[in-house]
Amino acid sequence: MIKLYGMSSPNVVKVIIMLEEISADWSMNRVRLLDGEQFTDEFLALNLNSKVPVIVDDEVPGDPLAVMESGAILIHLAETRKAFLPTDPTARSLVMQWLMLQMSTIGPMFGQYIHFLRFAPAGSDYGLARYRAEMRRLCKVVDQRLNQAEYLGGKEYSIADMATYPWIKLIYGDLVEREIAPAVEGWLKRIGERPAVMRAEAFSAEIKKQDVKATEAATPAQFDRIFNRQSAA
Repeated sequence: MIKLYGMSSPNVVKVIIMLEEISADWSMNRVRLLDGEQFTDEFLALNLNSKVPVIVDDEVPGDPLAVMESGAILIHLAETRKAFLPTDPTARSLVMQWLMLQMSTIGPMFGQYIHFLRFAPAGSDYGLARYRAEMRRLCKVVDQRLNQAEYLGGKEYSIADMATYPWIKLIYGDLVEREIAPAVEGWLKRIGERPAVMRAEAFSAEIKKQDVKATEAATPAQFDRIFNRQSAA
């Protein structure tokens, strides 16, 4: 059994996609971030960084293993279940390169844009403009890659696609115009039609309903805590 700790963010969705793709026996523990559950001793024992997702995998040899960071989780599952990560060194390198681009750049830049768009105080125009420009630039980079290959790692669907798909889908056609990255549309369609992805998105949609309600009811103090605003003073 694999226990997933998370909510409905793209970084959690990517892990749900992988769990469904490998037909894992898994369960979900929704972490109520606005209530501060990520700061409890129980959660800190799993991840000192107080972030989701985290998995606890009890199917590995020895004691159950807690794995934090969505990219590390995807690699762990790919290696232990021997799926969606090539063994050929060149093919593996390509997948890892695009996975690292998502982890180091696409996720952080997109996430910062959405933060400045939805939660930043008035007068944050510079941050909003900077992250929007980066988001658009990165969509063009992904588009260029998809003009070279069917999937980010090459011919085969991989953990690089699983990692990137939820982030691109979140902004494509809404926050970023389709016209600047036309090849992305077919890639989104191919991935979105996979049965495992459809199951993962249906599951995540139900979690998102709870997250939206919690966000709508949240107090300023809760937002200050989740965004670490107080310690920045």
